Amino acid sequence: MVNLKAGTRPPWVGLGSAVWVQIASGNAYNFPLYSHSLKSVLGFNQHQLTMLGVANDVGENVGLIPGIACNKLPPWVILLIGALACFFGYGVLWLAVSSKVQSMPYWLLWLALCVATNSSAWLSTAVLVTNMRNFPLSRGTVAGILKGYGGISAAVFTEIYSTLLRNSSSKLLMFLALGIPVLCFIVMYFVRPCTPALGEDSSEHAHFLFTQGALIVLGLYVLTTTILNHIFHFSALISNTFLVIMVVLLMAPFAIPIKMTFHRIRVSKPDQPVESSDSVIQEDSADKTEPLLKSSSSAAALGSFRENVEASEVAMLLAEGEGAVKKRRRPKRGEDFRFTEALIKADFWLLFFVYFVGVGSGVTVLNNLAQIGSAQGVHDTTILLSLFSFCNFVGRLGGGIVSEHFVRSKTIPRTIWMTCTQVMMIIIYLLFASSFDGIVYAAIALLGICYGVQFSIMIPTVSELFGLKHFGLFYNFMSLGNPLGAFLFSGLLAGYVYDTEAAKQQVPNLLSSSSISCSGPNCFRLTFLVLAGACGFGSILSVVLTMRIRPVYEMLYAGGSFRLPQASIH
Repeated sequence: MVNLKAGTRPPWVGLGSAVWVQIASGNAYNFPLYSHSLKSVLGFNQHQLTMLGVANDVGENVGLIPGIACNKLPPWVILLIGALACFFGYGVLWLAVSSKVQSMPYWLLWLALCVATNSSAWLSTAVLVTNMRNFPLSRGTVAGILKGYGGISAAVFTEIYSTLLRNSSSKLLMFLALGIPVLCFIVMYFVRPCTPALGEDSSEHAHFLFTQGALIVLGLYVLTTTILNHIFHFSALISNTFLVIMVVLLMAPFAIPIKMTFHRIRVSKPDQPVESSDSVIQEDSADKTEPLLKSSSSAAALGSFRENVEASEVAMLLAEGEGAVKKRRRPKRGEDFRFTEALIKADFWLLFFVYFVGVGSGVTVLNNLAQIGSAQGVHDTTILLSLFSFCNFVGRLGGGIVSEHFVRSKTIPRTIWMTCTQVMMIIIYLLFASSFDGIVYAAIALLGICYGVQFSIMIPTVSELFGLKHFGLFYNFMSLGNPLGAFLFSGLLAGYVYDTEAAKQQVPNLLSSSSISCSGPNCFRLTFLVLAGACGFGSILSVVLTMRIRPVYEMLYAGGSFRLPQASIH
């Protein structure tokens, strides 16, 4: 039993608050900002530092426990757990880097970093699951917006690190240990389950467009100011002004509920007369206590569907009592699945492997970006990282917008865009392998877009095929494709190929093993060819998946807007 906040404004207040939590959930992207301090202050070698990077990736992406907990605990508890993970994890790292505690064992630091970055899974799960359920008719749009803010979080933290914290690693770790928990305590009341609209709201589309526009402006602003500050080295006053403007842009989504407060709107509900927002607010001013999820997780949001579902449930129970029905039927695609029921579905594993290939190959390039740039003659990888991060944000936001448009207008399954981007990734990896002069910047930009699209497509697709009831668990299971891909493609393949080629190059030079490095196209050529082949296989699987689920999307979006199946009986 949970409290559902009623009214038209609370979901938008929750979305505005979720934006800040989603930015905070990008704390794992900060590892490059303080990793040099871990190495210098604590005296780690490169291998030890690399293993800490593994802890960073594992903590960020292993979220099965948050996925299970989100169906048993309210969002504020999930946020509280994430806040505590930040406090203890980054607190231990701060004690080590600031030398407050001497001779801290390596295993404790590895575990602390894993706990600290695991806060990302808790925070992201809390806001993503809650808002997907609050806006069940706009899942792709909501996923694109939240993942877009997650993609731009690295640039936001970089701005804070360089401007407010003066490039201090110890201050950054203290900020993460204290600032993120404080933020969670402030917004946890507003990130809560709400009663979704019972019908289509004409103003909702405009509100989403405004939020997407604000996100695009924020992304361009942060990228521009970061590059300008790097080139011109502005004074503290100008840099702080840039930071204040960034904070104002982050608050832009709150303009929607503020506008709804001062400007009355008319919302049409099925089988009900049109009412003003005041009457809706007065009628729904008190919280309504009811189950958050019934047999179909979003059935409560769709008026007439609720009655049909309840009636069919009663009929099923009566039939079972009379012995007419011996066994409940298994859910069909589009209805709510249990996790064990989804595991035996081919579509579930097809989607997992398609996503694994897309993000696994992309994170391989991201984890080896410095070495890839150096091997191809680009020694300043800061611009490469900024370019990848910005294009990753564009892919996450654009993937949600484009897929939402075509699924509503043409009932085209969202996975068709995973197919398109993975075909493009084949070309990108072949361009990397060719090592044409100057191609690295264009290839990194295109790869960032394709990498971001994988996230924004996977999330709503999972919810549409297998329901929202156990969405948190499905989403976090799919997210395992990221660390798994990093381990296989980056840790085993790319690292082995790079070290082998570096050893060949260093033999004539008789250099010590501590200074071994690799230069030239052969350092990653075999890796890129393997990644291109993997994406070719992923593209085939994606085509198969798209053909299989086309009837599901024709059913869900037949009228141009999302409609749930008649019932989901478990």
